[in-house]
Amino acid sequence: MSSVSIERLATIFVEAADTLVDEFDLLDFLHMLTDRAQSLVSAAAAGLMLADERGRLEFMAGSDENVRLVELFQLQNDQGPCLEAFRTGQSIVNVDLAAASDRWPRFAPCAIEAGFRSVHAFPLRLRTQVIGALNIFGSAAGGDFDAADIPIMQTLADIATIGLMQERAIRRSEALTEQLQGALNSRIIIEQAKGAIAQVHGVDVDEAFRRIRAYARNNNRRLTEVAELIVTDLAALPGLMRP
Repeated sequence: MSSVSIERLATIFVEAADTLVDEFDLLDFLHMLTDRAQSLVSAAAAGLMLADERGRLEFMAGSDENVRLVELFQLQNDQGPCLEAFRTGQSIVNVDLAAASDRWPRFAPCAIEAGFRSVHAFPLRLRTQVIGALNIFGSAAGGDFDAADIPIMQTLADIATIGLMQERAIRRSEALTEQLQGALNSRIIIEQAKGAIAQVHGVDVDEAFRRIRAYARNNNRRLTEVAELIVTDLAALPGLMRP
């Protein structure tokens, strides 16, 4: 990460804090965070989980389909770095997955099988409150982060948390827990939309999602709105309907 310019870091941090815009789109914001976290350290993948209104972690965003499956496996088996970072409020860095079978006997083999060799997790926290965790997967066997990288990545997670908490405080009519629950429901629609576009265009689900996000942004429409139309009335989106 040492080659990343100060200007690039500043831009990413501003993006992570920018939750006060009109028509704030929570899911698009979370996907932006995983994209920026992955690119910042040239990681293999990044995933993000947030706690629902009952305090249980739910997968919310990932940089690709592969990491989504690994993160869901982590939740289903109730073990892994994101869960550990969320429960302890402490970052987890430079874990060699090949040596982590004692720590996470089910998760580590699954992550290795998916092509990952190292993992890092950073809690989304504000003081003593932890609302989620950011997972970074590497393709090298541990040691991806040096001493300077760790506080930068944790700062990114902290800024994102402050932005989310501030958004909740200002828009009290839409509490964060309600937004998260709505986002969970919307994610199901988005998964269906990804499958539909993948089939229409003959591409994989990662490329399908990139096209959906690009269409939403280029046409100034919400990601969830576009996804719902894909599922219910694809003909209303001619730019996405044509292969």
